[in-house]
Amino acid sequence: MSSPILSAGSALPDWLSYLETLHPSAIDMGQARIREVAQRLGVRIDGVVITVGGTNGKGSTCAMLEAILLAGGYKVGVYASPHLVRYNERIRLNGELASDEQITAQFARIDAARQDITLTYFEFSTLAALLLFQEQGVDAAVLEVGLGGRLDAVNIIDSDCAVITSVDIDHAEYLGDTREKIGWEKAHIFRPGCPAICADPVPPQTLIDYAREIGADLWLFGKDFNYSGDRQQWAYGGRGQRRAGLAYPALRGANQLLNASAALAALEALRPRLAVPAQAVREGLLRANVPGRFQIQPGVPCVIFDVAHNPHAAAALAQNLDNMPPYAKTIAVLGMYKDKDVDGVVARLAGRIDHWLCAGLEGPRGLSGEELAGHVRQVLAAHPRQPEVLDPAQEDAGHRPGVRPAARNPVAKPPAVVSSYNSPAQAYEAARKEAGDNDRIVVFGSFATVGPILEAANGRSSS
Repeated sequence: MSSPILSAGSALPDWLSYLETLHPSAIDMGQARIREVAQRLGVRIDGVVITVGGTNGKGSTCAMLEAILLAGGYKVGVYASPHLVRYNERIRLNGELASDEQITAQFARIDAARQDITLTYFEFSTLAALLLFQEQGVDAAVLEVGLGGRLDAVNIIDSDCAVITSVDIDHAEYLGDTREKIGWEKAHIFRPGCPAICADPVPPQTLIDYAREIGADLWLFGKDFNYSGDRQQWAYGGRGQRRAGLAYPALRGANQLLNASAALAALEALRPRLAVPAQAVREGLLRANVPGRFQIQPGVPCVIFDVAHNPHAAAALAQNLDNMPPYAKTIAVLGMYKDKDVDGVVARLAGRIDHWLCAGLEGPRGLSGEELAGHVRQVLAAHPRQPEVLDPAQEDAGHRPGVRPAARNPVAKPPAVVSSYNSPAQAYEAARKEAGDNDRIVVFGSFATVGPILEAANGRSSS
């Protein structure tokens, strides 16, 4: 039954606490319950709907689509998850976070309509976003898929264009333990006769087969769209459109051109309904922002926030770290959940970290700091650090104080140090005390790790 206490005027934190206890499980794959409540509420989006799924890159792709469409003068709603610091980050209207009052008003509507049907936290959030986009009459709604695709709450809406950014193994207990199984689940956001954009360079055959089976208009990276570039600029090439002379996206990272090209392919496919001038593309790519995706905090020491929590994302983080200038020492603050491939994540970064500060996460899914440290020690034992070979040309070029000069012969790296802490905050404070001006700190492993530290770091920088 509905809560007799909460109303549209109740505080958002009170509503969120209520939502956490409403349904017996946090994740309940299936759409029967949310479809019934959506039908009672008359949920309908009249604007263009773009659904974005994938293992990694969803948030960045959504942010680029949002920024480009806003620069083009469109009214845009974005639904994304999870949030880093504030729940309001999940629902954006014209580039601004939805207010507490806007969200709680929709929660009250949903709670009244559901009657004896229980909904998960995510399902409540999804309906609230859709109702707000309907109420605001957005020209375009960009919807990030939460988990998989076929049974995800977002998939109750038929999109005009669906984007899959990448396919890799994550949430294996729900989606399967192979790329083929996961690709099939994700492909279910495609719709017959509608553009289906796949930015994965090596898509699973199951994804291709499903698109063909339902008659989706499949756009494959490397076949239907692509990108090229040099150090100064890059260009997008699609089926019938080319956009040249583009500045690199404001979002950092090795895969951002792949995400950007997927966004531009979606806009090309929707060109009859969403005309976007070249200047809007340029402005949007420069404005797009996603906290916690290879986000480098200003100042010293260098602090990097990245929500990488699966091997695919960890490999991208490793590549991004390799592309940075050398640092005297790299310190990692890592916190992860039990249901993630912890060993796979650590293995991708094993040779790059000098000190691992393992932070415990709360809740039944959370690993304690010592449990996580055990995983790290086991992986490091299987992946010994290789000697470091630096460019001899750097020897006489000078180097920053505290950075070891390049050597002509391989330099043996000392074994990495592994420590454990009760919380991300404690681990980060220890990292700050240890790091010198020429060191770097990498905070990663989970939204629950990055979010609190990022909030604290922003508070420190503004005080």
